[in-house]
This record gives sequence, C-alpha cells and structure tokens, in this order.
Amino acid sequence: MTSLPINSNPSPSRGADGPESDRPRQSPWSLTKADLSALMSSEPNYRTDQLWEGLYTHGRPPDELSNLPKKLRQRLALQIEPRLVQSAVQLSKDNQTTKWLWTLPDGATIESVLMRYQRRNTVCLSSQAGCAMACGFCATGQAGYKRNLQVGEILEQVAVAIRSTAPNRLSNVVFMGMGEPLANFDRVLEAAHRITSDFGIGARKVTISTIGLVPQIRRLAREQLQIGLAVSLHAANNELRDQLIPINRRHNIEDLVDACVYYRDQTGRRVSFEWAMIDGVNDSEQDAKQLVRLARRTRAHVNLIPLNPTPGWPTKGSPIATIRGFANNLEAASIPVTIRDNRGTDIDAACGQLSASASPTR
Repeated sequence: MTSLPINSNPSPSRGADGPESDRPRQSPWSLTKADLSALMSSEPNYRTDQLWEGLYTHGRPPDELSNLPKKLRQRLALQIEPRLVQSAVQLSKDNQTTKWLWTLPDGATIESVLMRYQRRNTVCLSSQAGCAMACGFCATGQAGYKRNLQVGEILEQVAVAIRSTAPNRLSNVVFMGMGEPLANFDRVLEAAHRITSDFGIGARKVTISTIGLVPQIRRLAREQLQIGLAVSLHAANNELRDQLIPINRRHNIEDLVDACVYYRDQTGRRVSFEWAMIDGVNDSEQDAKQLVRLARRTRAHVNLIPLNPTPGWPTKGSPIATIRGFANNLEAASIPVTIRDNRGTDIDAACGQLSASASPTR
C-alpha cells in the first residue's frame, strides 16, 4: 500500500482520472497511520492514537475531536481537510434510508446511501464521479463519466456512515454506488483493504459490484481476498445484454461466466448475480430458464432487484407478481434467490438520481 506524501503540493496530474490533487490539503482518510504519525512528529505519540481513533472508530474529522488541543486542530486544518461537502441529503419516510449528494473540490458530485436494517447497517459507496459504462437504465450511466475517486474520497464516505450510524455499528460496505468499481481497480482495492484493516469491518461484510469487467474480475480473484463479488448480469443471452449493457460486446456472457467460476475457485466465495427486473424486457419464463443455466454453472446466488424508475429510460420495473413468479421459477430449479428490499423509492434511491435532480441543467 503506497503512502501519500505529507506537506506536499504536487502539480496536478491529468489524464483519465482528471485532476489528482487540486489543492495541498488532503482528506484525513487518505492518510495511513504512519502518515499521520509523520504529520504529528512534534506531538506526543498518544496524539496520533487519539486522531486515529477519532477518524476510524468514530468517523470524525480532526476539527470535531475535542480531545485534541485547539492549536493542534488548527494546524491540522491547514494540511488535511474533508473533501466531501454535503450538497443535499434525503431521508426516507421510514427513517431507515439516508442518501447524500456530495460535491468534491473540483465540482464533481457523487452519492452515498446508508441503509438501516434490524440486524445490520449497510453503506453503499461511490467509486467514480459518473460512469463510463453507459447502461441506459442507470441514471449514473446517463450522466456520463467525470473521473475516478481517490482512496480518501472513498473512505470518507465510510466515515460519514459510521458517525451517522452511531451508537449502532456500521456492519456492511457495498461498492454499488456511482461508477464501475473495477474500472478504478487500484484505488478500490486499496480502499477495500483499509476498510477491513483500519475501520475494522470484516472482509466478508464487504462486497464489490461490477458490470462485468472480465480481466479485472480475474485480477481481483488472484488477490484471494474474502470480499464478496456481485455481478450486474441483468440478461442471460448476449443479444439482450448487448442492448442493456454495452460492455458485453467486449466481455460477453461466456467469458464473464468463466471469470465468475475462476473467482469462486480462487477465493471460495460464492458470486452473486444482480438482476434488475425490467417489465417486458428480462422478466419472462424464458429469461428465467436462461438464468438458471448460468447460475448452475457458477453456483451463484441470484438477487432480484425491483427497478427504481429512472428519468430518460422508457421502461418500468416489473410488477411484484411478475418478480415473485420469476423467483419461483428459479427456486423450482434449486437456484438460491432473494428479492431485494426496495429501499428509498421516495428519495431518488437509484444511483445518480439525486445528482441528476440537483443538476441545474434539469
């Protein structure tokens, strides 16, 4: 894991990721404990421990840590500062789902979602500002790609969820927000490592979602982590999947399934197939039969997702009766299946919807 430089002000590097650094102050969560120790070399060692506990146990930025001297907090503020500025927040009517819209220093926007359940609390993270995968039924895909997120920008979303969940514990992390996580592979991988090591969330409670980037799935498998892999499948034949998910023209279903089998063999973890139920598109009995064939080969769990309505996409989600019938067809073939609890339909729950609704162009 590469440590970030302390007290440096490098010239911004530009490329596919956009500006790497637009100001000298970094996110506190971009720094390792060794980085923080170096930053506070003139302070007693226990001050580093206090700062670390505040950041990673309580999810609090330095200026909120009253156990640190005021002068130290002021000095830290000149060098490290949160990068996420809240632009909007929505709370569902049942108070169980919170969605944030964040603005980054360069003006890019991202979203994160906290979902509270009876026995767990889950945060859904963004890994990119926008997305280049161009899936038409996804609000993020309609918005286009801006840049990859930095490690600190990813981890800062976890910190927000931790302090928002208190006094209860944040138990699960899913990379299912804006962007394609495996297209930002190195930073997402480092973030996943630090979620488990620094925030102390078990690897089996972390899930990375992908639309199906085959080389990256194989690369992730070779890391032999115990994190979960969720594949956004949505169609079980190439003709339909080419229409729904353009990247399928490069990495077809056969190659994707082979990669899923490889992931299972390398890690021992079961792969999950995500299937957004789209009325009249992928919810027929024939679709279910084709999905059974793929799920059997990979021994995958299938997660059926009632589709949140998305402006700009002409279709709608399948009726609940159709979803249940689809699930019954899978269960009859001994395929493990769940129907996702459809959270936050009253608060622009689909990825990218809050960002789109807040855009001045709309």
